[in-house]
Amino acid sequence: MLKKDRADFILSRLRELYPEPPIPLDHSDPYTLLVAVLLSAQCTDERVNQVTPGLFERARTPQAMVEVAVEEIRQIIRPCGLSPQKSKAIAGLSRILIEEHRGEVPADMAALERLPGVGHKTASVVMAQAFGVPSFPVDTHIHRLSQRWGLTSGKNVVQTERDLKRLFPEESWNRLHLQMIFYGREFCTARGCDGRVCEICRTCYPDRKHPKRTRKA
Repeated sequence: MLKKDRADFILSRLRELYPEPPIPLDHSDPYTLLVAVLLSAQCTDERVNQVTPGLFERARTPQAMVEVAVEEIRQIIRPCGLSPQKSKAIAGLSRILIEEHRGEVPADMAALERLPGVGHKTASVVMAQAFGVPSFPVDTHIHRLSQRWGLTSGKNVVQTERDLKRLFPEESWNRLHLQMIFYGREFCTARGCDGRVCEICRTCYPDRKHPKRTRKA
């Protein structure tokens, strides 16, 4: 099966399985989404969703967050891991949003990436899920699936994002990002895939006899 044929099959099947994939991180506006995505680095969405209610009860706007001591933020978000770095980033980006963006999250990729603790992937998620701007956020999970399904030979998430954007129509990017996440969790996990439960691997690579291992980004 050619790469374009694989891409067409994958897009069609994921649309059938997950026609309206939900955003996995609980949030109510661009700011709470930004904070939740920042917290999700090296942490599960489930854990983040357990922590954010307490954080947002304390402060759910930049104006309220800058009134909270960094140490208090750190204590609240401790279960998410990397709490010293994340608490400083949350405090810092909240201050910058007030000083430079009138307390609003900017719908601008470059401006988002200048915020403390916000990398390209986090900015892409916010652009896609808060503002509906076509993006294709690629983390290690998307990178792994893209390699496993033969959609990219990229050695890192930057190269993989470039390849995926070339393969799939722009209007599919935001939803496809979520569809791949949900499919990977359910059928094509990090441990490897041999096609016994993954229809995509079984269809695209019917002769594969052993689980496909993929390189880390």
